[in-house]
Amino acid sequence: MSEQPKRTEIGEIGEFGLIDQISSKFTNKNSSTLKGIGDDAAVFGSGDLLQLISTDMLLEGVHFDLSYMPLQHLGYKAVAVNVSDIAAMNGLPKQITVSLGLSNRFSVEAIEELYKGIQFACEDFSVDLVGGDTTSSPSGLVISVSVIGEVSKDKVVYRKNAEENDIICVTGDLGGAYLGLQVLEREKAVFKENPEMQPDLEKYDYIVKRQLKPSARMDVIHELGDLGLVPTSMIDISDGLASELFHIAKNSQVGITIYEDKLPISKMTYDTAVEFNMDPMTCALNGGEDYELLFTIGQTDFEKIKNHPDIATIGYVDKKANGLKMVTKNNNTVSLQAQGWKHF
Repeated sequence: MSEQPKRTEIGEIGEFGLIDQISSKFTNKNSSTLKGIGDDAAVFGSGDLLQLISTDMLLEGVHFDLSYMPLQHLGYKAVAVNVSDIAAMNGLPKQITVSLGLSNRFSVEAIEELYKGIQFACEDFSVDLVGGDTTSSPSGLVISVSVIGEVSKDKVVYRKNAEENDIICVTGDLGGAYLGLQVLEREKAVFKENPEMQPDLEKYDYIVKRQLKPSARMDVIHELGDLGLVPTSMIDISDGLASELFHIAKNSQVGITIYEDKLPISKMTYDTAVEFNMDPMTCALNGGEDYELLFTIGQTDFEKIKNHPDIATIGYVDKKANGLKMVTKNNNTVSLQAQGWKHF
């Protein structure tokens, strides 16, 4: 009998293992391709102004649940998560394309509602909708957005150039989107048990919005530009802070040390975590979908951001041999684990 071909489940190697395996088979053949697979966006061009492109796909039942995700918010979010990838390269978004897979349960009016959200996002981020595709889907809604951006050659930021003793910075606060999802899932379960019950969302407004309608931090990109500050490395926080720190460490061949008491967590996120019997720090480290920016800067640039109300300094870039670790509030040192969103 002939041997059965080996079958490896995708879950065994995960999303990033799969990406590594695929990308190892391809080499760039065009000199204009400056960065292919492996960063927040691909980079190409040959002059002083470079082009950026990134694509994200959202699937009903995997990335969103229409029982509590309004279509208008979904349209906005689909654009924002892509714009966030351009922000992570220190670039400016310019155009988007939107492709949809639709089942017959969606009416024209429903799709118009989705595109209202897309339109609001285009206005907020100053991007143009320039095309896309629409096809039928046998099961639910599929949204694929591609974004095209641009960045000056001397200002493009990758994941790979963090250096020892750089300062690690993060925008906004962390863990809110994940706790917002927990609230929404709980209210959905309550409604299933008793359809007469009205959802209790008002007191969770901030974190629910963090989940349903996140924004890309283009405001910070503009502010860094005004300050004349180009980060040494940068990534957006989609899969959780710890996971993104591992990406920077791997790409830059460095170690990382962060401090638990420096992690920015809102009071609502903290209180809701306690209510759900969760560790607020675990939510901040591994929650994901915050779409904040994680970046590193040289020590000489610290003066430029030290008083910024929306940028926290959470640690420093260490020697590679020291690995990735967190100093707890009790002054213990623990190894960081990347336990964020798993796609498979």
